[in-house]
Amino acid sequence: MSSPLPLALVQAPAHPGGDLDSFASELERLARQRPAVRLFVHPELHLDTPAPGSGPDAGEAAPETLARPLDGPRDRRLAELAGDLGVWLIPGSVHERGGDGRIHNTAPVYSPEGRRVAAYRKICPWRPYETTAPGGEFVVVDMGAYGRVGLTICYDAWFPEISRNLAHLGAELIVHLVRTPTSDREQELVLTRAHAITNQVFVASVNAAAPTGVGRSLLVDPEGRVRTHAPGAEACVLTDVVDLSETARVRRYGTAGLTRPWDQFRPGDAPLDLPLYAGRIDPATWGAGRPGTTSHASAGTA
Repeated sequence: MSSPLPLALVQAPAHPGGDLDSFASELERLARQRPAVRLFVHPELHLDTPAPGSGPDAGEAAPETLARPLDGPRDRRLAELAGDLGVWLIPGSVHERGGDGRIHNTAPVYSPEGRRVAAYRKICPWRPYETTAPGGEFVVVDMGAYGRVGLTICYDAWFPEISRNLAHLGAELIVHLVRTPTSDREQELVLTRAHAITNQVFVASVNAAAPTGVGRSLLVDPEGRVRTHAPGAEACVLTDVVDLSETARVRRYGTAGLTRPWDQFRPGDAPLDLPLYAGRIDPATWGAGRPGTTSHASAGTA
């Protein structure tokens, strides 16, 4: 059984040039103001945006100029910060230079014990505009008594296979880190609710505030209801307390007390071939991602 999880979705503009001192001061202030919060979430590339005046091409060159190995001084500082505050911390994503030299858009996760416990590499860069290399692993983090949290980044939301796999791996909350300054945020809001409805999970979509993004962050429950949202692009902090065991209730009794997609296929039904994936839905394993089925849940690093 999950424990209620107090969380804060920080809709803020990026910290230009990765200013860790100002980020730490801001997080410490938020933690003092909201001492009950156990999980703080920040937008995509919150600490990896070029500083003002870096030149007209700074945004395009950012991955190459800002990328660094995940292990290093910044990683240690963020882990120490989470440990000092005793919170779970998702500080947004960063440009990670992998051991093979390729650059990834990567979201690290830090525990209250002061350790990086996972890192997710964005599977679907927004091509042709983004030049980072795609990741190749789905990541679900076991947050102990609070439950399991899956990670996605921005354009990942346009690919329903990603959220479906996270739900199959046991995610009860999908945290979606976003830096959208463009007009398609309206569609992203629809996709956020759709992922929550079709997978019967909580979804938190955290976008950057102006001038980095257009905001409109939101938190959706497993039946697709918007629990809290930011109506505009201004900097703000959305807070709520969620019980991730709600996913089990919704899947057992159905959305609106009716619809139970995880119970659609039963052992004995014929498998459904999926030519697009060179695979298939196997009724013998469908639904294995339900909370409480721990054999398919994992905490991973990308």
